[in-house]
Amino acid sequence: MHQFDVYPNPNPDSCERLPYLVVLQSDLLERLDKVVVAPLRSHREGKPILRLNPLVQVAGDNYFVRVQDLAAMPVQSLHQPICNLSAEREALLAALSLLFTGL
Repeated sequence: MHQFDVYPNPNPDSCERLPYLVVLQSDLLERLDKVVVAPLRSHREGKPILRLNPLVQVAGDNYFVRVQDLAAMPVQSLHQPICNLSAEREALLAALSLLFTGL
């Protein structure tokens, strides 16, 4: 599991609305039993704050990263990543900075 890996959302109650989760936690903490993720939501839904909700592409479609909806997921619930969003590193870290520091 690597930072910015994207996984299918394993939660049957939310996976239709939020189909993917992106790992935001550093690789340096890989020994923990939980990992911090943010859900991805279709770009067709809602009105995001672009700096807080970066637009990313996964499986040929566009999604907003819902950084304000961070969650800790058990590592064992996330199986095979479908892609990695390292190319969006700066936008994702800027969103986290805005969420936690307001900057």
